[in-house]
Amino acid sequence: MCPSLVYNFLNQFYPEREITVISSDPRYVTPPVKAVLRRKKRFMRAGRTDEADALSGRIRAVITGSSSKWLRKVDTSKSPKYCVDETPRSLTWHRKKLQQTSRRPTAQLVMNDYYAAISTDSEYHAPDSKHTARERADNFITEMEVFRILDTLRPTATGLDAIPAWFLRLWAPVFAGPIAQLFNQSISNGGVPRQWKTAVITPVPKVSKPAHPSDYRPISITPVLLRSLEKVHCQKVHVSSLIATTVI
Repeated sequence: MCPSLVYNFLNQFYPEREITVISSDPRYVTPPVKAVLRRKKRFMRAGRTDEADALSGRIRAVITGSSSKWLRKVDTSKSPKYCVDETPRSLTWHRKKLQQTSRRPTAQLVMNDYYAAISTDSEYHAPDSKHTARERADNFITEMEVFRILDTLRPTATGLDAIPAWFLRLWAPVFAGPIAQLFNQSISNGGVPRQWKTAVITPVPKVSKPAHPSDYRPISITPVLLRSLEKVHCQKVHVSSLIATTVI
């Protein structure tokens, strides 16, 4: 399966749109909310008030949920004056958030260099390929098995290949055959494509006020196809080991 073909399908049927969110926007104004606001504005200009009112309910629900989630973090045990002063400042001008962000290490200059340093071993040598009793694994996984895997994919983070799980699930009847062939070739060769091994690292703070790169926990997000291959391979190996144990 050619990646360019997948990207062509994505761009043709589900084109991306750019939504700009500036620092002066309130905390609850996220890119999805802003996209719905623009859609509501178009409906209002066209005189489609019923559809605009329906979107208003969706926007209200998203803003209420976002504000409620953030307000849970406000410490109400302090003085009432603190709560009154803190809420409007954080919801409108983001002063506290901007001050904390300015003290955090930048991603390009510090975080990338830190993760590259701790992930690199100068004495590493690639191991020799292992020879197995089975030369090829053309039928290790069938097209129907791949279809079931793609058809039951749950919403998850997208890797560096930018192929979302919902798109693979929607196009499972089309992609099941080529992906099954890729999985079988990968198992036969004893390796995976290089682009599948490239992950997106998301730093997650381990402390409330991170100040150093070591205060972040790196969460590696690999492509959805690699995670699916790992899952089916582990299931197949586990079943084979159970059968061998039973026979013995």
